[in-house]
Amino acid sequence: QLQLVESGGGLVQPGGSLRLTCAAAGGTLDDYAIGWFRQAPGKEREGVVCTSSSDGYTYYVDSVKGRFTISRDNAQNTVYLQMNRLKPEDTATYYCAVDTAGGQLYRLCVSLNFDYWSQGTQVTVSS
Repeated sequence: QLQLVESGGGLVQPGGSLRLTCAAAGGTLDDYAIGWFRQAPGKEREGVVCTSSSDGYTYYVDSVKGRFTISRDNAQNTVYLQMNRLKPEDTATYYCAVDTAGGQLYRLCVSLNFDYWSQGTQVTVSS
């Protein structure tokens, strides 16, 4: 089974940057769709960005377009979320996830239909 270990969260001022890291064991990440999700206090979990394995299609939620970037390091079997120009409303617990079953990426992303999940890491954006 896949194990996902996430790191990189912390406290950052508005306008600052963080990079989240998700390292995988038990499988090859570039074989699967990967997503980053977040859940703020009192709110439902939402898909932030998801990327497919087959055609490279990437979906970003509107609120992070132009600020967040997902990337893969296949040699390290690791996925990253680079977060720039952070806003207080980005404050949430962030999770990485992998889907091994396949499907339409957008639907999987918005429905949180991924198979394996990290433990989550807290991102707090505050002055």
